[in-house]
Amino acid sequence: MNRIHPKKLLHSKWTAVQPRNREKHFLVTEVLCDAEEVPQSCTVEAVLSRRAYDVPWRELKDASRWRMGWK
Repeated sequence: MNRIHPKKLLHSKWTAVQPRNREKHFLVTEVLCDAEEVPQSCTVEAVLSRRAYDVPWRELKDASRWRMGWK
């Protein structure tokens, strides 16, 4: 399990364990919060193609899908 602090999520780097469409490295470009400033979801952008995907921020904790940093 990856340990993530919600306030340090923006501009963090991630590697997909199983790349799709040659997209492996991602950067968190936006964090969407509720009224109490609790993160709900984030937007990750593929470095290679610049495509953006919305994912629940807690999904990044799943080590079978994501690794912290670019590896």
